[in-house]
Amino acid sequence: MIKNKRPADRNHYAVIAQAIEYIRTNLRRQPSLGEIASAVELSEFHLQRVFSEWAGISPKRFLQYLTKEYARNSLLSSNDLLSTSLESGLSGPGRLHDLMVTCEAMSPGEIKQQGLGLCINYGLARSPFGISMMAWTERGIVGLSFHDLDHPE
Repeated sequence: MIKNKRPADRNHYAVIAQAIEYIRTNLRRQPSLGEIASAVELSEFHLQRVFSEWAGISPKRFLQYLTKEYARNSLLSSNDLLSTSLESGLSGPGRLHDLMVTCEAMSPGEIKQQGLGLCINYGLARSPFGISMMAWTERGIVGLSFHDLDHPE
């Protein structure tokens, strides 16, 4: 239950929850912003603004993240690139490659091979959140984590 919120805020919460569910349910169709907005009865502009305010990312970015996770799991389950692309709602392996390199800094093949032969660099640094560890490939960051040395897991 949301406390100390205006009625409009409570309504926005429900609408964004509905939008998130719509995106998840229709992931493999890759719905447009217009389709999502229509499903929750908001204008595209209003959905974009409210979704970003409540979720911290745009509806498109959320859809991209879910698609990337679906495709990554599909690749790790030994599906081929074309099948993974099409099952993820992408038009082909080129779109899958672009998505994975943008979001994971690894190609679909490198993900499928679980990084075998891939050079992953890492570094440690103190931060306000504890010790941070960053890992990267030549394409970009592939991992970021924080560790509290006073409370090992």
